[in-house]
Amino acid sequence: MEADWEIELGGGAPVIDVSWAGFVDLRRSPEKASELSEVLLLPALASPLVRLNSPHSFVYSVKCDVWPITEIDPLEFDAPEQLAAHGMAVYLDLVPCDPTLWTNPEKVIPWCRTVSARLKSVALCCCRIDLVVRRAIRTPDLDDGIGITAYCAACGPTVEAAAAHLGSVLAVFADSIQPGVPRVVS
Repeated sequence: MEADWEIELGGGAPVIDVSWAGFVDLRRSPEKASELSEVLLLPALASPLVRLNSPHSFVYSVKCDVWPITEIDPLEFDAPEQLAAHGMAVYLDLVPCDPTLWTNPEKVIPWCRTVSARLKSVALCCCRIDLVVRRAIRTPDLDDGIGITAYCAACGPTVEAAAAHLGSVLAVFADSIQPGVPRVVS
């Protein structure tokens, strides 16, 4: 699997807004995962979301989105050209349950390196995951921590194949963050 990480903390860089108006707390209501519009577009997203928001998880998701990829570089996805015809992607904004865990980039960099190494060791082609370190705002107008935006993408010969493959990629991602935590089968 292709995997990498980077830091985006500059002046105009996006931030993770933990208290945005559409936030659904899947830690308290995991059954609401199946109601999210993103899960209706990509049902395979439900189980990884539930796992990432479980009581065993040290992170939780704040926001996500799903979209088709229209331009795919086969090299970026470790994909043969014939399998790079269609793509799907998801982003997940993740913050630690304990806000003191990632208070600055130096505290999250070792985690990014570890997760990227785990992902790179997985024999899975036609996909990639990029972790982006960002500022996280938990309270209005207060930059009080660090979060991760995880971009997960997959390609395939058809839209359906790309979506199915993305489901596998998301499961691997959840495994890389929560090794040993049982999967929730829906």
